[in-house]
Parts: sequence; C-alpha cells; structure tokens
Amino acid sequence: MQAPDASPRGQLGDFLSTRRSLITAADVGLPETGHPRRVPGLRREEVAQLAGISIDYYTRLEQGRVRTASRPVLHAIGRALLLNDDQQRHLIQLAHPDDAVERRGGPTARVSPQVERLLANLADTPALVMGRYFDILAWNRLAAALLGDLAAMEPRHRNYVRMTFLDPHVRAMLVDWRERAQEAVSALRLAAGVACDAPRLRELVGELSLRDQDFRTWWTQHLVTTRTSGSSRLDHPVAGRFSVDWQVLTCVDDGAQAIVLMSAPAGGPDHAAIRTLDAWAERQGLAHGATSLPSA
Repeated sequence: MQAPDASPRGQLGDFLSTRRSLITAADVGLPETGHPRRVPGLRREEVAQLAGISIDYYTRLEQGRVRTASRPVLHAIGRALLLNDDQQRHLIQLAHPDDAVERRGGPTARVSPQVERLLANLADTPALVMGRYFDILAWNRLAAALLGDLAAMEPRHRNYVRMTFLDPHVRAMLVDWRERAQEAVSALRLAAGVACDAPRLRELVGELSLRDQDFRTWWTQHLVTTRTSGSSRLDHPVAGRFSVDWQVLTCVDDGAQAIVLMSAPAGGPDHAAIRTLDAWAERQGLAHGATSLPSA
C-alpha cells in the first residue's frame, strides 16, 4: 500500500500549503486587494512578507525543493500562519526529523509488569496503555467493559483510533463522536511526525483512509493538536448515559507509551454508572490483559 502522505512536496510542503489555505488576509490584519483570490487562504508572497523571508525561499519550502529550515525561520512562518503550540512543534518536527527520532527512541516490546499491576489494581477507573500509534497494549477490566472485550479482538484491530472510526460499539458509545474523532486524528498526525512510511502507521492510515470519508478528509487537512485531559460523554448499552474525565500520562521509561485514566467524582451518578459497569464486567468474566506491541 502506498504511503498515506506520499506527495512530491513532502509532508513539510503539504503542511505549509494546507495551513496557508486556512488563513485569510483579515485573520492576519492584511488589507484585501480588491481582486478575487483564485484559491482560498493567503498567497505565498503574503506568508513570506509576514514571516520576513524571501518569496522565493518560502515557495521552495512549500514546493518541497527545500526540505528543512532554521528554527528562527520556522517560528517566523509559524507566527505568520497563526500556528498553535502543537502545530508549531509539528512544523519543527517535519523540518528536523532526525531530532524527533533521536528524542523518541525506539518502542519497547511490551508494557512493564509494574504498569500492568497498576492497571489491574485500579478500582472504579477504566485504564489502558497505548503505544505510539494508539495501539492498545494493556488494559484493566473496566476498560474492557467500556470498549469491548479487548482480549478477544484481533491484535491489529485493538487500536483506539481504528476503533473510534470502525468499531460500531465504540463509535455509537461516543456521544460527542465528531469532536473525539477529530482529536484522535490530530493526535495520530502529531504522533506520526515524519514517520508516515512506518509499516504499522501506513497500514493503519491506509485502511482508515479507504474505509472512512471523515478520516480521509481530516487526515489530509493536517489537523494537529494534542490534549492530555478532557471529558467525554458516553452512552453504554449496559451503564446508560454518563460522563468520564480522562487524563493521559506519559510513561517515564518509554515516551512512546501513554497511560489513559478515566474517572468520575465519587458519589455521583457518573460514578454509579462506572460501578454498574464493573459489576457487569465481573459477571461477564472480563479481566485485565496485555499484548505485545505490533511491528512499527
């Protein structure tokens, strides 16, 4: 399967072009010329002017004829394109891929026994561990009750982004599906960085692009953002409608792994729904589990 981001311009050029198309002259305080624009967004010369660089240099960056730039130039372009912190970090990652790879290091084969024990011992808290591309590597009983019998799933289907789009149970359960799905695409894009030709990522993005129009649209828009906490509204067939607060914690020993914890204030109806879910999971014989990391 062809790499999902195969383009003569490369990812850096595609990202700059996409972001430029989303910014209007009014957004950055430029006067309209009175002439209709052939394409939406800023012109290349306007971005160059705002960033204080030559039009030729910016054009070569966007066309893929230059594949890197200094950090001051990238920050200037980021300011011109109104990038947020996540988007700016992504821009630098695309222009300096060797630095990003060095910082990330390689993924470990599995979740540590200590983290597995932590998940298993958590009460009233659905919890799981996800790898770099959101493959679910370990989970506790409540997470299995929430997302489905994870142990029974095909290992390569046990992926949070894939489940958000293609698993009927998860998709129906997320009341605020569109918001959660866009967050998932954005987080995957940021996690991918310049490694879009990695076999596991190519397989995942290729399948989702073929099977879901929303994913394909949002992926090509280069949505880039990340959230480490939030709240989700759920509609579970057993526990009914309730909300959970979620928090993402990065594993110190392996930056490619993250622990996701979901909770609700004790004594309230949302917490009661989690307790109902846990009692049902125990009757169903669901348990915590772990798996090896799929090939990168």
